[in-house]
Amino acid sequence: MLRTIRIQNFRGFQSFELNNLGRVNLLVGTNNSGKTSVLEAIQLLCSRNNLEPLRDVMIGRGEYFWDERKRERELDIRHLFHGHDIKPGSEFSVLGVRENGEEKLVATVSIRRIRPRHDSLSDSPEQLRLLENEDFDYSLEDFKVLDFSLKWIYGDEQESWDRPLSSNGGLSDEYIRRLTRIGLPKNIKAKTQFITSSALTSEKMIELFDQIVLTPEENLVQEALQTIEPKIERIASVSSEKYRRSEARERFVVRLSGNHQRVPIGSMGDGIWRMLGLALATVGAANGVLFVDEIDTGLHFSTMSNMWKLIWETAKRLNVQVFATTHSSDCWTSLASIANREDTVGDGITIQRIERDKDVGVVFSEREIVVAANRGIEVR
Repeated sequence: MLRTIRIQNFRGFQSFELNNLGRVNLLVGTNNSGKTSVLEAIQLLCSRNNLEPLRDVMIGRGEYFWDERKRERELDIRHLFHGHDIKPGSEFSVLGVRENGEEKLVATVSIRRIRPRHDSLSDSPEQLRLLENEDFDYSLEDFKVLDFSLKWIYGDEQESWDRPLSSNGGLSDEYIRRLTRIGLPKNIKAKTQFITSSALTSEKMIELFDQIVLTPEENLVQEALQTIEPKIERIASVSSEKYRRSEARERFVVRLSGNHQRVPIGSMGDGIWRMLGLALATVGAANGVLFVDEIDTGLHFSTMSNMWKLIWETAKRLNVQVFATTHSSDCWTSLASIANREDTVGDGITIQRIERDKDVGVVFSEREIVVAANRGIEVR
């Protein structure tokens, strides 16, 4: 598990650090304090050189522009760097400290000298042409471009990746999609799941559910839904062709006790849908890391203790480390009830308060969380 995180020059953070991390970590703080950015930084570290999570984050934030000539989307990587600007020498990094060592992801912008007549750039057996269709003068003997590179370091192990940026300073979205379709080596497919405040995508929900059908984890998901609606006896996905292009909620049905008709999960309310996403994502992050932005979204305060119990027990059983954010006092006080009655020795539950003018998060241990909840002390 990660015990310490150090962030340098990433988004709104010039320098920031989280310490004494546990199995479950709840990030709190005011609006625009950087809670989501911390989740993104840790996910980048855990994803190593897999660029798909980076792509999803940037598209979700609207950090891209459209190249009319090439008719494709380009990611505007300036927004990943502190100050929203890049130049040769720009760099951000995320360092993680584990019990057995340190790992680090470093992103840099540099100048690359390209010789079109000699260089053969590729990142796969399919010979991906990285400079294809760019606005470069190929009549020149050589020319210079800005280069964006990522390097992941863990002890003696290293993985690196680099890509010349376009003449607009963008990173080709199509390039990342092609890499994803071709597939990444198994050794760099770190297990991470990220639930945004607007929930998982339709495709992801179906993918995760299909992976647990007829496994013990399917029962775990059913039990999670029963914390909100005890009458639910079973959940299933619908694979009929007519549902292929439907919204995800139309592709899940449940059976209720005393009712012989299957009921669309969309009829059960937002809380059921959110709990389904949390359960699926936690199981899908086995031996990895789960990230949840605004974890309390769609959940009534009365169900939050059950939600935390589900996440805590599943995370311990499947070796998942959890990072979540919230603005809700009900959310963190519910976490206190779990910290008070569960055996957290060797794992740990923490609240990490992020303040814009501080470069180190304020950490609350299990005992401090319980005391704060009992005495009505505000930790947000």
